[in-house]
This record gives sequence, C-alpha cells and structure tokens, in this order.
Amino acid sequence: MSGRDLFCQPRRMRRGAALTLLFTSVLVAGAATGSLPGPDRKSSADAAGSAAPAGRHVDVAEAAAEAMAAGESPMEAAERAVSRSGDRWGAVYSQGEYEEFEEALDGEYTGVGLWARRERDGRIEVTKVRTGSPAAVAGIRAGDRLRSVDGEKVAGRPVTEVVSLLRGDATDAPAGTAVKLGLERGTRAWDLTLRRATLSTDSVTVRKLADGITVVRIASFTKGSGDAVRAALRQAPAGVGVILDLRGNSGGLVTEAVTAASAFLDGGLVATYDVDGDQRALHAEPGGDTGRPLVALVDGGTMSAAELLTGALQDRGRAVVVGSRTFGKGSVQMPSRLPGGSVAELTVGHYRTPSGRAVDGRGITPDLDADQQVVERAETVLSGLGDS
Repeated sequence: MSGRDLFCQPRRMRRGAALTLLFTSVLVAGAATGSLPGPDRKSSADAAGSAAPAGRHVDVAEAAAEAMAAGESPMEAAERAVSRSGDRWGAVYSQGEYEEFEEALDGEYTGVGLWARRERDGRIEVTKVRTGSPAAVAGIRAGDRLRSVDGEKVAGRPVTEVVSLLRGDATDAPAGTAVKLGLERGTRAWDLTLRRATLSTDSVTVRKLADGITVVRIASFTKGSGDAVRAALRQAPAGVGVILDLRGNSGGLVTEAVTAASAFLDGGLVATYDVDGDQRALHAEPGGDTGRPLVALVDGGTMSAAELLTGALQDRGRAVVVGSRTFGKGSVQMPSRLPGGSVAELTVGHYRTPSGRAVDGRGITPDLDADQQVVERAETVLSGLGDS
C-alpha cells in the first residue's frame, strides 16, 4: 500500500473540519484525522492515487470520472458514492479542504488569531485571542463580539462559516491579505482591517498544580506534539506525578501519538492494525520514563489517535485512566486522489490496543469513572501511586 493510512473524523463533521480545529477551543473536528507511518502526508493523496486503488476506492473514483465526463460535479458524485457504500467514516474533501487539513496537521494555519463561539442569541463572541497574533496586536480582546467580516454580517451563522470568512477560504487568501472586521465591545462599535498571518497551533500546553504535579494537556496530535510531550516530561520535577489530559482530543497524526507513548514506555507494543487484512503493529521507542506516576484523563471527546495512546498506556499498566468512556473511533482510512482534484478517504481496516481490544464503536472504559472534579480525582489517584 502506498500513501498513509488515516484515522479520520466522521463524515458528518467533515465540512469545515480544519477550520474548527484552528479556531474553536474544543477542537472537536479538525484533528480527528491521523496518519500512520509512511511518507509525508502532503504527498499521501497523490501517492495513493498513483497506485491501483482497491474496492470502494475504485467505485468512488469511477463515479467521479463518470460525472466529470458528463459535465457534472465529480466531487458531488464521489460523495454520493461514499454515502451509498455505508462507510461510516468515509469522507470526500475538495482540493482546498484537503490542503487546509494538511496545513492544520502540520501545526500551522493562516488566520488572524481568534477563537470564537456562537451565543444563544446567535451573536458571535470572541473567546480567546492568540498572543502576538494580528488580532492581539489590534487590541481585540476575549468578550468582544464580531459583527461582520468583509462586510458580511455573521450573527446567526455557524462558527465554521465565520472562521471560513476570517481565513478567506472562498478567495484562497494567503498570509498578508487583508480582512475587515466589524466589532463591538459594550456600547462601542468599530471597524478595523487586519492582515492574515501564518500562525502555529498550541497543541500541547503544560501547567503545574500547587502540589507540584505537572499537567500536560494535548489538544490534538499535530506535527511536533509528541516531542513537546517528551520535553514537558523532562522538565517535570523528578519523581513527581504527571496528569496527561486527553479530554476533547479528537486525534491527529498517529505517529505523534506513538512518539508521546514513547515518552512513558520503554519500547514495546502501542497498537496493532490491519489494512485490507494485512496485520501491522506500532511500537514505542525504548528509553521512556516508566517510573513516574501517571494518570490519563479522558472523556467522550477523546477520539482516534488519542484513544490509541490511552489504550496503550492502560493495557501496558503504565497509567490509571480517569474520566468517562471515550468516543470509539478506531478505524483506519486511506486517501486517494480523485478525478477533478478532490480526495476520498475510505476505511480499509481497524486498530486494536496491545491486549487486542477493539476500539471502534466501543471506546475505552476508564479505570475510574469521574464526570466532575476530574483533575482533583486524578490528584488523589497520584497520591496513592506514590506521588509526593
């Protein structure tokens, strides 16, 4: 098989997925795709398309080609073919969407540095401003409301559409292009023009609790996040416990999840997976910190590559898992370039934890159920594991 295998997000979440990844604090969609070992992701669709696709890939490619020959939309035909196939996780991306997705997984995006949400009355509120971003330099603050983008009113629109306007997706706006925002703060209303910039995603954040415990939160597995986890572990005080917060982590690059696992394991199996019946395995690198007390926090938003990491740490007896049952996304997708330039990602197999547990449709059950005061429960667990 050429190209990369992908752990992808649900089709119902596909539209605007990379946009949601970059501009919402929950990161529920854009990071759900992940890649298994193979060539660089940016060449994966072309590489897969250059090989002889099998099964559903052939059907979808044929549907796209027939539509293109008939003067119809090959992407729409491909989407219909995927829908008919019954592939729960299959998805079709336009060329632009796929490029945005790759950009997001590389840990960079083009934008102004705003996180936003839609309030109950439909107004769009800024929830966070990235330090040093064009929005921050212009003085925009959390709590400000966004009235318009390039003259288009945004009240009542889905956040993904608002983000698309901010990024200039319809006009393929690169870094340096201008975007005019209408804002309000209390009774004040004003307009300003920003220039988009290339920004990086903060997929790994670290904080220390009062008792010295280090909390490492992984929002998504983008490029470099595995090494960031390793660095955080090296900087944590010797012998003090770590809380690995995977709540709301909808996945990402599986290679990065394996690197993160290597920070806590001394080699050994992380997961097995199959591609069209061919069994394969993922292994941690040797030399990880196996003695430090560790608790992993999960919830219903923990998906895909994050579940792979959770399952490995739980099955290997390396971490106590605290929280609620994870999402249950354990299928493997492979990309294929279609006539017209769009990309189809279709299911070719599933992965299992080191003990052989299937995750898809089942999720991972935590060792300790906790819906509230989860971090406090984790601290209590760490004290029982010998944390000082």
